[in-house]
Amino acid sequence: MTSVAAPAVRTGAFRARVLPWVLAGAVVLTAIAYPLTDGAARDAVSWSIVLLGAGVSIVAATVGRGWRTGLGVLVTVAGVAVFAEALGLSTGFPYGEYSYSDALGPTVVGVPFLVPLAWLMMAWPSWVLAVRLTARVRAGRRPLLRVLVAAYVFAAWDVVLDPQMVQAGYWRWKHPTPGLPGIDTVPLTNLAGWLLAGLVLMPLLDALVARTAIPAAPPAPTAGDGPPLLVLGWMTLGGALAHAGWLGLPGSAAWGALLSVPVVVALGISTRRWAHGR
Repeated sequence: MTSVAAPAVRTGAFRARVLPWVLAGAVVLTAIAYPLTDGAARDAVSWSIVLLGAGVSIVAATVGRGWRTGLGVLVTVAGVAVFAEALGLSTGFPYGEYSYSDALGPTVVGVPFLVPLAWLMMAWPSWVLAVRLTARVRAGRRPLLRVLVAAYVFAAWDVVLDPQMVQAGYWRWKHPTPGLPGIDTVPLTNLAGWLLAGLVLMPLLDALVARTAIPAAPPAPTAGDGPPLLVLGWMTLGGALAHAGWLGLPGSAAWGALLSVPVVVALGISTRRWAHGR
């Protein structure tokens, strides 16, 4: 009985670990299709990217840190997203005044269902990357720096994403200027709002993981962290490439590449240290 059950358990664990990679690969392939489509087909691709990306976050969190963490990530990120977006729609704080188009489908308190899923796609990989980048920082300083890095990555991702979504007609700003140089469709208030949202959300994810996660054996990276990092890397750097080459958004392409540089350098240093056990 034991000899039959053990291989079955190992097979189930293997499949669980493979699933986030399958979903992440699907995100990459679907994202490649985005600049090659238009109209209703592009809308379908957008929905697919967000659904798959949210799936990567939830499944990877579950595989890497347990079902309680996976469920908690879903509830926490979606709850904060709906609150922040509903507040932004009704008051203009903290992003500035904006409105959604009907292309995003059904809503809850005015917020399209797709939006909290987009937050899920963005938030968990940002936190995971921050964990990786701050792993060697002194323990007393690590939580604060982890939150700051995660909030930075979260906001930097949106610098690439938001102009693309405005171009697609999914939302628009009442006062789109002043914005970052080269981006005239998204105001600076939006960047400030995303930084603030990250500073609110990331400590909640910190607390959630501390209370729910299954302990991992240090110093190896937690299982399941690779797929979210793949999604993050492709959607930022690949997105910047698509903006420059196919979507006619050179400003956001340049800013995306620029904001990614310190993250890429830090991640490279971190990965090298992991490889050498230092």
